[in-house]
Amino acid sequence: MFWPTKKNLKTAMEVFALFQWALSVFIIATTVILVNLYLVVFTSYWPLTVLMLTWLAFDWKTPERGGRRFTCVRRWRLWKHYNDYFPLKIVKTKDISPNHNYILVYHPHGLMAHSCFGHFATDMTDFPKAFPGITPYVLTLGAFFWVPFLREYVMSTGSCSVSKSSMDFLLTQKGTGNMLVVVVGGLAECKYGTPGSTTLFLKKRQGFVRTALQHGVSLIPAYAFGEADLYDQHIFTPGSFINRFQKWFQKMVHIYPCAFYGRGFTKNSRGFLPYSQPVTTVVGEPLPLPKIENPSQEIVAKYHTLYTDALRKLFDQHKTKFGISETQELVIV
Repeated sequence: MFWPTKKNLKTAMEVFALFQWALSVFIIATTVILVNLYLVVFTSYWPLTVLMLTWLAFDWKTPERGGRRFTCVRRWRLWKHYNDYFPLKIVKTKDISPNHNYILVYHPHGLMAHSCFGHFATDMTDFPKAFPGITPYVLTLGAFFWVPFLREYVMSTGSCSVSKSSMDFLLTQKGTGNMLVVVVGGLAECKYGTPGSTTLFLKKRQGFVRTALQHGVSLIPAYAFGEADLYDQHIFTPGSFINRFQKWFQKMVHIYPCAFYGRGFTKNSRGFLPYSQPVTTVVGEPLPLPKIENPSQEIVAKYHTLYTDALRKLFDQHKTKFGISETQELVIV
């Protein structure tokens, strides 16, 4: 009779933790929509849907007002299994004072920004010890907060909307010691989420610099070595119908639809699990910015260049430690 070993159980919990988070968006959103359609169309319990929508309208601004984090959720043992799957590691290069606020800019997005979630949306890595007194807020798409129950789950991890009003609130109404975590490449950067890639979608993303200038807060570059190596992608023939569709879709909604795959449940099989390999996020030194309430485009471009220079320096200083060739450069498009 087969009896699972501790190693088997540990692996099963790690896989469950990954799928639980990755599929929660789809499962919760689909369930909420279908259940409410059923209540309205086929039963007399439609007032429940009305109450739900009323609460949604009443609570609509919460994701832009600091969210609603629950420390108990951030400390779920499940997240320890999530982080152990890779594993995820964090490296501090400079102490960060809790007497100021910061915008941490995370690179690269990869396919699912696993390291960003593990370090900044949970308390089960070394981040709390490395940066005592710092409260991270992962800023993500506002669409995650449109669906009841899903929005509560996402907010419980300390995540908030990435909107301008949300960032303004966090930098002015929540005191000090706040770290806004922004993955500026976004879903458009999925195009470059392939093993060995060091390409970032950053040249046109300057809004985070403008916000930092308006509030006079420091920018912190962070690069996750190994994030882009967690999945492979099927590259369609240039000029083919699917390739043209990918380009059109990215142009219309700034999301790159890709055919990705990783490891399966058995050795050497393909599936949708990320490859189990270390991802190390190196957090750089804060780059101080002056407070300019209405910075011109020239000023924004100047400090955007200073930021990209700091990011390149961080990348070059650490790349050889993580298997990247000395001659390979960070490419910014």
